[in-house]
Amino acid sequence: MVLQRNRPIHFWGWADPGEKVSVTLESETASATAGKLGRWSLYLPPRPAGGPFSIRVQGNNTIVLDDVLIGDVWFASGQSNMEIPLEGYPGSSVIQNAAEEIRNATHPNIRLLFVPHKASSYPLRDYPRGWTRCTPETAKTFSAVAYFFGVDVSKAEHVPIGLIDSTWGGTPIASWISMEGISSDVGLMPIFAEHTQMLDQEAQLLKSHAAERRAIAKAKAAGQPPPKFPWHPNVFSWMPAWLYNGMVAPALPLPIRGVIWYQGASDAAKARAPMYVKSFPALIHDWRSHWQEGNFPFLYVQISSFDAAPGEDWAMIREAQRRTLGVANTAMAVTIDIGKLHQIHPPDKQDLGKRLTLAARALAYGESIEYSGPLFRQTSTDGSAIRVWFSHAQSGLVAKGGLLQGFEIAGADHHFVPATARIEGKAVVVSSAAVAHPKFVRYGWANAPTVNLYNRAGLPASPFTSERVMPKP
Repeated sequence: MVLQRNRPIHFWGWADPGEKVSVTLESETASATAGKLGRWSLYLPPRPAGGPFSIRVQGNNTIVLDDVLIGDVWFASGQSNMEIPLEGYPGSSVIQNAAEEIRNATHPNIRLLFVPHKASSYPLRDYPRGWTRCTPETAKTFSAVAYFFGVDVSKAEHVPIGLIDSTWGGTPIASWISMEGISSDVGLMPIFAEHTQMLDQEAQLLKSHAAERRAIAKAKAAGQPPPKFPWHPNVFSWMPAWLYNGMVAPALPLPIRGVIWYQGASDAAKARAPMYVKSFPALIHDWRSHWQEGNFPFLYVQISSFDAAPGEDWAMIREAQRRTLGVANTAMAVTIDIGKLHQIHPPDKQDLGKRLTLAARALAYGESIEYSGPLFRQTSTDGSAIRVWFSHAQSGLVAKGGLLQGFEIAGADHHFVPATARIEGKAVVVSSAAVAHPKFVRYGWANAPTVNLYNRAGLPASPFTSERVMPKP
């Protein structure tokens, strides 16, 4: 395993009530006595990166942990684009250059902890699996995004890296927030109303599932390929707080360096999308509160471009993610240029890992580097045009491939029309003959927009709208 460097090292476990337990790491030892319920907890002093070490846990019996490294632990979570393993989803989604990446996946200083899917009605205290070394065999079934991030961070910082893969594809953000976190904000109460509607439909869904299972069994018995049916979520994975309980809560006693997060597509339905601007910051505050590690770096991926169904609003989710940068010590990897029109799982997870690593190097490790593409800052009226100013544009702005694309402009009526845009220094000037008195501007406002604004560090600009109040879907 990897233990977090430069923090008190936490050990905890279970024993007989009243049993004395000691933990020894080299010359340092700490002791505790199990309480009435058999739980014990103790700390050893902080240590710098290093290892491998051997740790001795002594009670009525003895447990020896070998090959323990001290470095940085990162918790990776979210839905399928974070979950998709290095070997891809067989028969559907692939990772770019997967076979070569897997062959080269021997990294002695990287350790992996894979968390199986587990939904629970109450917070669990332990995971059913342990840590493994990073090898081609263990890496191929591990989160590709987390793997590439871990490799890049390890190379940049020269420290051991521990990665925890706690992911479940096709899940909404409400499942990952604790019940305490949801119920503490009256603005999140629609989560319960929506979930009640889902449960009301479950009886009919159960009949549908049963019919599908019979059809699959019939085809298998006849030696025929199984029929295809629409995707149905696991109802337990959509329960508010149940994935927090089963897949996040057991990690809370473990000190971490930070979180990487990639989720949002399951909340893009127009009925749910407006809630994301509240629920996403709530998740960050909730996890930080329960981890009790302060405002640790929370790095996340903005959802990419995808030709989603008409009933989904990916632009709304991206805007909510952009606005969540107002939460302290957060950073966002923009991937609008990485998406594939008809692939919900973009195969290029390498560049995504690099962009998350840039954010980690800046926020977590204090490097003075450019880590973000241009982010909307403010506008000013310039006659019949709007001048748009960006942060992360100090080195200048670039339109890749020709004229700027993806900008729209509107007057006080919020009726947006396509606009002409040009770069002037560190700003973009946007105008349209159809809008004499422009008031608002937006960029990349579609499920799969055509956009090409970058900074000179080669990082893409985030889609945005200048409207102060989140627009309606």
